[in-house]
Amino acid sequence: MNRITSKEKLKKALNHESAFIPVDFGGTAVTGIHCIVVEALRAHYALEKRPVKIFEPYQMLGLVEPDLMDAMGVDVIGVYPRNTMFGFPLENWKEWKTPWGQLVMVPEMFNTTKDGGYIYIYPEGDLKAPASGRMPESGYFFDSIIRQPPLDEDNLNPQDNMEEFTAITKEDLEYLRISFKEAEKTEKGIIATFGGTAFGDIAMIPAPGLKYPRGIRDISEWYISTVARQDYIHEIFTKQAEIALSNLEKIFSVVGNIPDAVFICGTDFGTQTSQFCSTDTYETLYAPYYRQVNDWIHKHTTWKTFKHSCGAVEPFMSHFIDSGFDIINPVQCSAAGMNPQYLKDNYGKELVFWGGGVDTQKTLPFDSPKAVAHEVGERLKIFGEGGGFVFNSIHNIQAGTPIENLTVMLDTVRKFNDQN
Repeated sequence: MNRITSKEKLKKALNHESAFIPVDFGGTAVTGIHCIVVEALRAHYALEKRPVKIFEPYQMLGLVEPDLMDAMGVDVIGVYPRNTMFGFPLENWKEWKTPWGQLVMVPEMFNTTKDGGYIYIYPEGDLKAPASGRMPESGYFFDSIIRQPPLDEDNLNPQDNMEEFTAITKEDLEYLRISFKEAEKTEKGIIATFGGTAFGDIAMIPAPGLKYPRGIRDISEWYISTVARQDYIHEIFTKQAEIALSNLEKIFSVVGNIPDAVFICGTDFGTQTSQFCSTDTYETLYAPYYRQVNDWIHKHTTWKTFKHSCGAVEPFMSHFIDSGFDIINPVQCSAAGMNPQYLKDNYGKELVFWGGGVDTQKTLPFDSPKAVAHEVGERLKIFGEGGGFVFNSIHNIQAGTPIENLTVMLDTVRKFNDQN
């Protein structure tokens, strides 16, 4: 029997073909693993003991390296932007001791200070600029610091909210070219994050990578603007889309069809019980720009487009499809109206479910291994029927998650694939 590669597994899943269910852990900033857990997994599988690399410092996500991928049965590798959310590049690694005592590797410009029970991190690593993120010394990840300048309602300038949207540099293109060539050698499925296509992503609104952000940078004020200042936001999104399409053309000229999927946007439209806006607002304020990006990608590439949105987003599913998205993540089944069987029956022929494999708020961190195996088994049967499913938990695996629960989760997926 010919061996099916991880890349082939992912392609079949993305094309809704009944086949093995591919596994992703670490491919994106919303399907990752906290660095504490990465270290614990390396120890569990008796892999070489070395400090975990922090590829996403905002959430302190650890790099799942090839040896751990193989041990876990991971089929997807991620290619990330050269710069982190804090605006410094993933290069020239150095050691750093976390507040919980773990020795990790961080980029050279990952610079911090301590004050008043918090650890502060700085945009572009510039200690002379105001800190843009902070972590409680008892915490496990950073939060953005809101640096909202005083608003002059009569003189708001959309250009102030566009500073982070720029033409991709030759240096960044070369970084992507090299990264994709290396990823291609692994025979894994590849998901890319290029940046610049996240329209209104709340994680990006405070601009943690800018030293002195201007415009509307307070999250509450931004949500108010989605109702009261829609013309302002349309102007931002219009220019952002223009720059994004130009960048995508340049990126495609360098990487071609090596990526299997591309992370487009992480804007959340759902809460635990409801939605942040109406579907009408989605259609008027967001969908036109998503369509521009997705239409360009589908016209010029073979990439599948990945939409992240937490919460109770069932009312948006048909709108995501109409906007041109191929993939939805994290499939938060614990949220209102997010019944797995209903989602699969009604949207599973057009949307790939990337996530939803097990709940990371309750089941995975706090329940028994038996309960984890049961929930994972149910999700595999429902979402895996007829293809169109990439196994991942519901968002990132958090610090403190028991290794026993993680290993039973992975073993359940392996057994399911072996039997099918």
